[in-house]
Amino acid sequence: MVCICLSILFSPLSSRAEGARDCVILLHGMGRSYHSMDELEQALLGDDYQVVNVDYPSTDYPVETLSEKYIPAAINTCRSGGAEAINFVTHSLGGILLRHYLQQQLIPELSKIVMLSPPNHGSEVADELVGWLPYRWIMGPPGQQLGTGEESLPNSLKPISGHIGVIAGNVSLDPWFSVILPGEDDGKVTIKSARLGEMVDFWIVDSGHAFIMKNDKVIAQVLYFLNTGHFDHTI
Repeated sequence: MVCICLSILFSPLSSRAEGARDCVILLHGMGRSYHSMDELEQALLGDDYQVVNVDYPSTDYPVETLSEKYIPAAINTCRSGGAEAINFVTHSLGGILLRHYLQQQLIPELSKIVMLSPPNHGSEVADELVGWLPYRWIMGPPGQQLGTGEESLPNSLKPISGHIGVIAGNVSLDPWFSVILPGEDDGKVTIKSARLGEMVDFWIVDSGHAFIMKNDKVIAQVLYFLNTGHFDHTI
């Protein structure tokens, strides 16, 4: 069953809404729900964006299925709300879903994309745990797809369109995983893996993977990027 939180239905219309508002689609990470993006949603609504906070079963199906089933419904919601520009803010796995969708699908209204802690080149954590039965049970099919090998899903994806900014964390709350992650990391994804060749800006924050989307600095930078097309490197 497709479950999407339709913020536009409950938020009051504002000056930006008098025309066709910019729409922002939020895609949460693996093992999370749309509630993990609540703070971002409220900040975006406060800045007069139309928001579609997608709730998808991130551990039940492969990336391909999740991407093809849930992203089109969110785009249609933006369009039905009259949006002329469609933006995305993703956390972790959500960024991989979006990259996969854009391999073969065009979004004419696509504007800006902000990825938070995306495993754009996979994660060594997935490499280490892929054969561990409890990990397979808990993380489901996507957990098997996010390795760092050349044939892994993230590394098989081609460059995508869109004006892309990436935010990565450098504080780990998972020291047991950081031991196997080379270089700076957020406990799940290295800073190096988060980078994307086609990104236009990159910013590092003192945050761990699990709560980066709730970080006040990150929320401020998301709004700044959506409004200006780049991050504020003066803070």
